[in-house]
This record gives sequence, structure tokens and C-alpha cells, in this order.
Amino acid sequence: MNIIDESGILAISTRLQRLSEQLRKDGAQIYKAYGIAFEPKWFPVIYTLYHKEMLSVVEIANEIGYTHPSTISLLKELEKQKLIRSKKDKVDERRRMILLTDKGLELIEQMKPVWEVIRTALHEIADNENRLLQAITEAENKIATQSFLQRVMQLKQEQEALKP
Repeated sequence: MNIIDESGILAISTRLQRLSEQLRKDGAQIYKAYGIAFEPKWFPVIYTLYHKEMLSVVEIANEIGYTHPSTISLLKELEKQKLIRSKKDKVDERRRMILLTDKGLELIEQMKPVWEVIRTALHEIADNENRLLQAITEAENKIATQSFLQRVMQLKQEQEALKP
């Protein structure tokens, strides 16, 4: 056990990042082992477009919970790989609508069986007595009602109110 592990809740962000990086790194190796050229960071956009077919940039950002600039960056990578394409919205010419290309759709067909294997392995990892996924959902819901920053600022105000 290292100092970060020993620090408990204080290092939750570090530990979640560490877990995320490990899953992402392993995910890349998993796709490679199946002979699929795919970066795990592309998953949220690809999966969303697979289910929603065509969305604007803003809609994609909202669906995946990323900032607009982060979403644009991912979309540029995916466009360069020819996995997605954009077309102008028929109603609003300024709006770009994003959809999967034939190459993107073929890639998804290759990945579907791999997703099932990944889903099974992740269930084994997350299905512990503390129910990791449920705990993450609960934490995300609490943050949605009052952010980490808001909570700390409230506690700071309470501390300052108690000072003589």
C-alpha cells in the first residue's frame, strides 16, 4: 500500500484517475488483441452515434458529458480516421450534424462481440460487495445536485462563521 492508498477519501480523484487509466490502457490492448484499430477514448462518441445515429456537436457533448472543446477534439480525430462524417443541418445551415461512416459502422460490427467480452470482464471487476458502479452513480448524482466546489465553499463559510 502506498501513501495515496493510505490517504483514503482525500485521494479519491487520484485513485479514480489511476483506475480509469488502467482500464483505458488495458482496453487499448484488448482491442489490439482482437485485431481492431480502436482507441478507448473514442468509445463514448462512437457508442453514442451508434445508438443515436445523428447528432449535433453540442448534443454529442451533452450525451457523453464532455466539454465542447474536448468533444470537438475527439470528433476531429474520428473524422481523420474516417469513422465519422458531418453534414449541414437541413433546418439550421450553421449546425453540423455528425454521423458514422460506413467504415465506422463496419468497425462497430467488429467490436460488438468484443464489447460483450469486455462487459463480462468489467462486471467481474465492478461486482464486488461495495457495488462500484452503483457507488459511482450515487456520487455523480450527489455532485449533480451540489458540486464538490459548492460543498467545500459552504463548509468554508460555516467555519468562518464560527470564528470569533
